[in-house]
Amino acid sequence: MKKTGRYIIQTFVIAVLYFVLTFIANEFQLANGLNFQLRISEALTVLPYYTPAAIPGLFIGCLSANHAMNLPMYDVICGSTATLVAAVASYFLRKNKFSVPIPPIIINAFAVPAIYTFLLGFDEPPFWRSVIMVGVGEAITCGVLGIALILGLEDYRDKLFPSFSPEEKKDSDGDKEDDTKENTSTTGDK
Repeated sequence: MKKTGRYIIQTFVIAVLYFVLTFIANEFQLANGLNFQLRISEALTVLPYYTPAAIPGLFIGCLSANHAMNLPMYDVICGSTATLVAAVASYFLRKNKFSVPIPPIIINAFAVPAIYTFLLGFDEPPFWRSVIMVGVGEAITCGVLGIALILGLEDYRDKLFPSFSPEEKKDSDGDKEDDTKENTSTTGDK
C-alpha cells in the first residue's frame, strides 16, 4: 500500500508540475506553435530516469495542459500521446542518463509539426522547417534543461524517488546480510 501511495503521489506531483510549467511558458507565448516551441515543462520528460510514475504523470500533465489551453482536440490527443510514447521510451533508456532526453526530442520534433501540418492543415511554416524549430526547442528543454535536472536531482534521488523494484530491495537486503556474515566471520562473533 505504501508503494502504491508513493507512486500515485509522484504521478500527481509530476502532472501538476508539467501543467503549471506549461502555463508559465504559455504566458510568454512559448508553449505552442510551429515556429518555435519552448515548453519549460518538457525538461520533466527526463523523470522516467528516476521513476516509472513519471510516465502517467507526464501524460496526464500534458493532456490537461493542452486541453486547458483550448488546443484543437487532435493536438490534445496526439500531442499527449507523443509525450506518453516518449516517456515510455525514455524509461527504457534509463540505464544511461544522457540518452533519456533523446526520445522526447526526436518524437516531439516530428509529432508536433505532423499534427499541425497533416491533421490541422497548416501549410506555413513548411513541415521540415517546423521539425527543425521544434527540435531545437526540445533540445534546449529536454536536452539542456533536462540533463541539468537529472544532475541536480542526483543527490536527492533516494529521498524523492525511492526504489519501486522488489528485486532492487531484495538485493539491498541481501547485501546487508552478506556484510553481517562477513563481519561475524572475521571477528568470530555471532
